[in-house]
Amino acid sequence: MKVPFLDLKLQHQAIRTDVLAALAETYDNTRFCLGRDVEDFEKAFSATLGHPRTLGMNSGTSPLHIASIAGGFGPGDEIITTPFTFASSCWGISYVGAKPVFVDIDADTWCISPEAIAKAITPKTKGIVVVHIFGQPARMDEIMAIAKAHKLFVVEDCAQAVGASYKGAPVGGIGDCGTFSFYPTKNLGGCGEGGAFVSKHAAVMDKAQLLRVHGSPKRYTHTEVGFNFRMDGFQGAVLNIKLTKLAGWTARRRAIAAQYRAGIKRPDVQLPVVPAYGESVWHQFTLLHPKRDDLRVHLEKNGIGTEIIYPGPMHRQPCYASLGYAADSLPIAEKTSATCISLPIFPELTDEQVEHVIKAINSF
Repeated sequence: MKVPFLDLKLQHQAIRTDVLAALAETYDNTRFCLGRDVEDFEKAFSATLGHPRTLGMNSGTSPLHIASIAGGFGPGDEIITTPFTFASSCWGISYVGAKPVFVDIDADTWCISPEAIAKAITPKTKGIVVVHIFGQPARMDEIMAIAKAHKLFVVEDCAQAVGASYKGAPVGGIGDCGTFSFYPTKNLGGCGEGGAFVSKHAAVMDKAQLLRVHGSPKRYTHTEVGFNFRMDGFQGAVLNIKLTKLAGWTARRRAIAAQYRAGIKRPDVQLPVVPAYGESVWHQFTLLHPKRDDLRVHLEKNGIGTEIIYPGPMHRQPCYASLGYAADSLPIAEKTSATCISLPIFPELTDEQVEHVIKAINSF
C-alpha cells in the first residue's frame, strides 16, 4: 500500500468545480489586487476564527515582517524566539535589524519554553516571537505573564496553527498580534502564496494596513515607507471556498492523530502530547525516535512517505553563525531535530492507510 506524505491533488480535485468558477468570476471582474474577494475572505476569516479584524497579505512571511515593525523592534533590540521552527519565524526580527535570541523548547510540545524565556531576558529585550509549532498551542498564560512583567511585545506565529485554540481562545489573538500562512501545504492553503495579520489592538491593525499598501492612506499619498504586501484576488477567491471546508478538514486531522496515538505502541517512540490547555490542529504528526533515519528507511520500504521537520534548528543555521551558538547550547531543540520524523496526516487519508503506517512503525 502506498501512503504519500502529502497529496494536494486529492483536496483540489474535490473542490475543483467551485474553485474554477470562483477564479473565473474574479478574472472576469478583474479583481486582481485586494478587492472584494480578499475583503470577503478577511471578514469570513475573522468571523470563523474569532478575530476582530483580519488583513490578507501576499505570504506568511510578510505579516511577520509587519509584526516586527508594529512591535517597534529595531537595531539594538533583542527578540526572544524558538530555534525549532521554519526560518521565516526569524526573518521579521532580522529584517528590522534586531537580534534573535534563541532559547530552548519544551520537551513534550516542542513549543518555546516559558522558563527559558524568563532566563533570557535582558535590558535589551523588546519582544517575544512565539511559534505554535505543528499546530500545537504554546503555553501562552506563562508567556503573557512574563511579557506583561517586562513590557514586551508578543508576536504569535500561527503559520501552522490556523484554527487552534488555547483555553478556548483562538491562537493569534492572545498576544499583541498574530500571523498566518496560507502556503499550499498548510491546513488552509491557497493556490500559491498568501498570509494574514491579526491583532486585538486597533492601532496595530491600522499601522499594518498602512504598511501593507506602500504606506499609503490614500492613493498617491505616502505617510510612511511601506511595502507591497497585498493579497491577490485569486488567492482570496480560493481561500473563501477552502475556509468553508476547514472545520471538517481539522476534524479529520484530529481523528487521524487520535488513531496514530492509540495505535503506535513502541516504547522507544515519543508521541506528541495533547495538553489539556489547548486544541491542536495537527498540521504535522511528528514523533521522536533515537534511530530516526533507520525508521524512515523502513517506512519508505513499506511505501510510506515521511519528512524531517526540521533537521537543523535555527540557532545552528549558517545564516546565524555570527550569533555564536555552540553545539548542545540548546539541547532539547537539538535532540528534537536529530530524532524527529513527521508522518502522513492530511484529511484525505483513509483509515486503512493510517493503519498501514501504524503497523509499519510497530513492526520496526
